[in-house]
Amino acid sequence: MKGWRGLAVGAAALSVAVAGCGTSSDSGSDSGEPKTLTVWLMDGSAPTTLTDALNKEFQDSHPGVTVKYEVQKWGGIQEKLTTALTSNNPPDIIELGNTQTAKFAAEETLADLSGDLSDLNGDQWLGGLKDSLTWDGKQYGMPFYAANRTVIYRTDLFEAAGIASPPTSRDEWVAAAEKLKAANAADPEFQSVYLPGQSWYVLLSLIWDEGGDVAKPQGSAWAGALDTPEAKAGLEFYKKLVDASGTKAPKDADEATPQQMEVFGTGKVGMMVGLPWELAGAVKANPDLKDKTSAFPIPSKTAGEVAPVFLGGSNLAIPAGSKNIDLAKDYLKLLSGKKYQDMLAESGAVPGTSTDTAKLATNPVGKALAESAPGGKVTPTTPAWAAVEAGQNPLKDMLTAYLTGAKSLDQATSDANASLSKTLAG
Repeated sequence: MKGWRGLAVGAAALSVAVAGCGTSSDSGSDSGEPKTLTVWLMDGSAPTTLTDALNKEFQDSHPGVTVKYEVQKWGGIQEKLTTALTSNNPPDIIELGNTQTAKFAAEETLADLSGDLSDLNGDQWLGGLKDSLTWDGKQYGMPFYAANRTVIYRTDLFEAAGIASPPTSRDEWVAAAEKLKAANAADPEFQSVYLPGQSWYVLLSLIWDEGGDVAKPQGSAWAGALDTPEAKAGLEFYKKLVDASGTKAPKDADEATPQQMEVFGTGKVGMMVGLPWELAGAVKANPDLKDKTSAFPIPSKTAGEVAPVFLGGSNLAIPAGSKNIDLAKDYLKLLSGKKYQDMLAESGAVPGTSTDTAKLATNPVGKALAESAPGGKVTPTTPAWAAVEAGQNPLKDMLTAYLTGAKSLDQATSDANASLSKTLAG
């Protein structure tokens, strides 16, 4: 998934926007020889306070080096990167979505940084983020930042319904949904949970929480795992939550159609499973919600535990064709340090190379992010996964077929698994 757009934090809401071997031709970082280090970061990825300070500190410590900082748009970036990485003059550092990394690593257009992990605080990388950078046993970059979904809820509605504290298990989550629905039964427009039929990132958490996965390695390729008992159990709970919530969300669309933050902003929703920037958007549309919202991690089926979440976000990599690989490594080393990782956390992102989330957990949403992130995961690290998201996503089709009753649980999971396996075999 592409990096999250937007990176700003408020008191109750924050927004988070959301990876070949190379040989160095530069003569070192202290030679004083005029050089230009070209850095491509994505629009909304990092606050200017961070990038301005980072670029100045880097230039001050590398006489003669100028950072050419260029902000890129997400629209069309994969095609632009493909062209740039195969050119004779690629940028020296690039940002890319963490599900895009395997594609470029497999094409041997990224520098292998396996020997540089200690300089990049590799021992502090979250497991899920490290997985997104791993291809053929090697590391092709470093994590930049991440964000994950939490359950965003109305504190005033919880209180009115007699819900004393946020749910800490999936059973409690369903019970809370039922209490909210009962307490607001007089309002035909009320939804205790807004849950679209194709929110497959939410489904990932439920499947992972059951000990399952969407796909498994099979030799040198991947095969679907949607027809396993664990995957079926995750799908069954999804339906249980939909049924308990009274959601009016379409069963054949995801959270973007319509934008769920707009629905939450109407004030007729008790909970939604969303990203920080979605809460920020809802509060912007309806300022009355500012002091009436909070968040809790997606709960596990095991009471007191947190379900695994999808860690969407971005990685930073060095193109294999860079003429300044040593300088680029120095730049990443500086960015991976505590100073700039704390600045990322203060901006509302899960810091990529630091397990210290104290700066993030200063408000309820950030606290929920910080609690969820350590158990976060990513989708299968294979170039073939891009076709799953870009095409007719089998997980979405499976959800719609099962939730509408068009297919039984067994038929829906079997058909989706066959389709997914075919796509991953590519």
